Amino acid sequence: QVQLVESGGGLVQAGGSLRLSCVASTSIFSSYDMGWYRQAPGKQREWVATISRGGFANYADFVKGRFTISRDNAKKTVYLFMNNLKPEDTAVYYCKMLGTIYWGQGTQVTVSS
Repeated sequence: QVQLVESGGGLVQAGGSLRLSCVASTSIFSSYDMGWYRQAPGKQREWVATISRGGFANYADFVKGRFTISRDNAKKTVYLFMNNLKPEDTAVYYCKMLGTIYWGQGTQVTVSS
């Protein structure tokens, strides 16, 4: 059983920044691509960013230039650095171990205007 635990969410004003973290409970973390997703109230969960095992990153168009995904395999952690946050970024953010059933429990990000 793999556990993914997110942290770092909170309330921030528009234009502000947050750093989300997702810690895995297993060393197999380094063998998997990792992703961040988000779900706003009343909307479907959507993909935000992915980072490969080797550190190659991909982003959804709506976060390009504002968000950065990174990983530290020694710490079994994937990060999402979020800059220039907008009210429309308000959502619960989830990490996922790609290719598996494992999701984190989510962390709430609220951006006030």
